[in-house]
Amino acid sequence: MGKLYDLRVLVWGEPAETAAERKVSSQICLFLRPTDRAALANAYVSGLKEDVGLVGNQYNDLVTCLSVGYIIGQVPHALAIQVVAPRIWFPLMTVIWAGLTMCTAATHNFTQLAALRFFQGMIEASTYSGTQYIIGSWYKPQEVGKRIGLFAASGMAGTMFAGLMMTAIYKTMNGHAGLPGWKWVFIIDGIITLPIAIFGFLSFPDLPETTKAPYFSAEEKALALSRLPPKNPEGHKIGFSIIKRVLLNLNFWIFTLFWVIGGALEAFNTQSCMLLWMKSTKQFTVPQNNDYPLGLYAIGIVLTLLTSIAIDATGKHAPWGIVTCVLQIVACIILLCWEHIGNGAKMGAYYLAATAYAIQPVCFAWATQILVRENDDASRAVILYSMNGASSVLFSFWGIVLYPATDAKKGFHRGTIAMVCIAVLLILWIGIVWMQDKRTVAMIESQNPDNEEKLEDIGMQDITIPTKE
Repeated sequence: MGKLYDLRVLVWGEPAETAAERKVSSQICLFLRPTDRAALANAYVSGLKEDVGLVGNQYNDLVTCLSVGYIIGQVPHALAIQVVAPRIWFPLMTVIWAGLTMCTAATHNFTQLAALRFFQGMIEASTYSGTQYIIGSWYKPQEVGKRIGLFAASGMAGTMFAGLMMTAIYKTMNGHAGLPGWKWVFIIDGIITLPIAIFGFLSFPDLPETTKAPYFSAEEKALALSRLPPKNPEGHKIGFSIIKRVLLNLNFWIFTLFWVIGGALEAFNTQSCMLLWMKSTKQFTVPQNNDYPLGLYAIGIVLTLLTSIAIDATGKHAPWGIVTCVLQIVACIILLCWEHIGNGAKMGAYYLAATAYAIQPVCFAWATQILVRENDDASRAVILYSMNGASSVLFSFWGIVLYPATDAKKGFHRGTIAMVCIAVLLILWIGIVWMQDKRTVAMIESQNPDNEEKLEDIGMQDITIPTKE
C-alpha cells in the first residue's frame, strides 16, 4: 500500500485532510470539461469544401475569421466575469455558441460561413482563459498544474470525440433527410452542448468568495476560502485603475509574449497540417482523413497529463518546457527532409510534433502561480485572457503566411523552418520567466520577513529564498 500511496501523491497530490476538503476539490473538477470546438477541419475533408465551394486558401481564411473574433472577445470577457457571476456568464456563452454551431449547417457560401466563424470566435473567447482563471481561484498554487493539465487534456479529448463522431455520422447519416454528413455533425454538436449549459446555470460553483452552489454547506464554503491565501476585497474592481494595474505590470508583458511563443509551438496541430497534407495527397479515404489525425490528440493528452503531474510533483516548470521544445526541433528536422522520406516518416514526425501540446500546462500553470501572488483577481483575469488574445493575433496571419493549405503537398517548408526558430526562442523566454519567478518570490519575501511559513500558500514552496544576514 505504501507504493500505491506514493503513486497517488505523485499523480494527484497529498490527499485532503477532511471529507469536506475532498468534496470541495472534487466538485470543482466536475466543471472543467469543455465541449468540442474544432469540427471545421473534419468537416472540410468530409464534404464541406465542395458543398460550400471553398477554393484556394479560404479554409485558412475561415480559421482567421474565428481568430479575429476570438481576439476581440478576450478582454471584454475578462472584465465581464468581474461584474456578472461566472455561473451566469459561462453557461450563457455556451448557449449562444451552441446556436451558432447549429447555424453552420445552414450555410451555403464562404461569406455566411466566415460571418458565423467570426461571431463564434467572440463567444468562444470566454472559455479557455476563463477556465484558467476559475482554476487559479479555487486551487492552491501547488495544485493548479494537474488541474490545468486536466482541462487542456479534456479539450483534446473533446476534439478526439468530435473526430470519432464525425466519422460515425459520415458513415451512418450522410444523406439522411437530404443533408450531407458534415451538416449533421454541426447540428448534433450544438444539440449535445445545450444540456451542459443548463447544468452550468444550475450548478456552476462561481468563485470561492461568491459561490452559491447548493452542494456546498456553509462549512465547506468557509473551508474553500481557508485553503487559499487571503482574498483582496478590492481585487475585482475594474475601473480605470485596471488599465494601470495591467499595462504597468511587468507580468503582463512577460506572460503575454510567453503564450504568443508557446502557442506558436503548437502550430503544426492547430493549423491541422497533418490532415491538410493527407487530404492533398488524395491517397486516403474520408474516414482515414478523419481518424489518423486523432492520434495527435491522443499523444497530446498523454504528454499534457504527464507534464502537469511532473510540474506539481517537482515544483519546476522550465525543464518540461525545454524538453517540449527539443522534441519539436527533432520533429522539424525530420519534416525538413520531406522529399527524401515516405508517408510513414511524415506521419511519425507529425505525431512527434503533437508533444507540443504539453506546453499549455507549462505556460498557464506557471503564469497562474506567479499572478496569484499579486492578489489582484481582475488583473489576473485580464492578463490570462490577454495571453490567449495575443497568441490569436499571431495566428490571425501566422497560418495564412506559413501554413497555407496550398503548401500541404510540399510539407509546409516555410512553416517548419519558422517552427525551429520558435522552439529556440521559447527556450530563451523560459529563462526570462524563470528569472521573473525568482524575482517575485524574493520581493514578497523581503516585504514579509515574518511570514515565511506562509510561502507554500502563495506557490513559493519550491523556490530557494536567499537567507537574510
